[in-house]
Amino acid sequence: MVSHDILIDKLGKYNLDRATIRWVHNWLDNRSQRVVVNGSKSCWKGITSGVPQGSVLGPVLFNIFINDVDIGIESTLIKFADDTKLGGVATSLEDRDIIQNDLSKLEKWSEVNRMRFNKEKCKVLHLGRNNQFHTYKMGSDCLGSSMAERDLGVIVDHKLNMSQQCDAVAKKANMILGCINRCVVSKTREVILPLYSALVRPQLEYCIQFWAPHFKKDVEKLERVQRRATRMIKGLENMTYEARLHELGLFSLEKRRLRGDMIVVFKYLQGCHKEEGENLFLLVSEDRTRSNGLKVQQGRFRLDMLKKF
Repeated sequence: MVSHDILIDKLGKYNLDRATIRWVHNWLDNRSQRVVVNGSKSCWKGITSGVPQGSVLGPVLFNIFINDVDIGIESTLIKFADDTKLGGVATSLEDRDIIQNDLSKLEKWSEVNRMRFNKEKCKVLHLGRNNQFHTYKMGSDCLGSSMAERDLGVIVDHKLNMSQQCDAVAKKANMILGCINRCVVSKTREVILPLYSALVRPQLEYCIQFWAPHFKKDVEKLERVQRRATRMIKGLENMTYEARLHELGLFSLEKRRLRGDMIVVFKYLQGCHKEEGENLFLLVSEDRTRSNGLKVQQGRFRLDMLKKF
């Protein structure tokens, strides 16, 4: 969908030298393609758009092409490869109009750059308990609403409780574990443990910082996968789960998540992410000489938060 003429024009606006622009133009120019179906071949046709996939320059040129899509956008716009997400807080009709105007600007950009959005895949995910469920359009088409969307492999639903993500992850991890159980003859520790660590546990911890479960049922659902994996090892079938973890030198998944959170908090307090850390954590001012100076100030929360945390 990347128009060669528009791309060359945008490369010139980024102050690239003429030799580089001419080299890119020659690299894209004079390409042709045809279609073969059951041995029947179509005529050769010249290619006037698109960047070659599988090349180093392909993603770079695509990013340059869409780099100006957020010009004039007031809401939050997130771009990742060919996915674009627009988000904002709509507590009033004025906020709703801002988001709608941004969608109209995106539609106009797609028309000018001859890169149409796939409106069938464009959905509105309403979040918040008192959401008014406004209707939004792209051009003349109304966008449909969705109860859950998959974002970079993580399912986000309208309640943000991540139970659907836990269900999907546990199902996929159990499928891989079942395949290992059927296909691998040896059930020794030296065989099963590396396979579990390399193939199964990464499924349970992918982007876990974002969707870490808070409900006990979801925590137990993930833990059952590791409990099943440790029970597969020969000689440990009749031991308790805690004894199997101790024998294998493993931690429970819940403890691994807690450990990861503590490491990240320590990095924040040490200044590795200073700007974000100042907004997330407040340090207690202490005059004690023996203090390490990293005591975090405890905030006030709703009383019912303990039910989920």
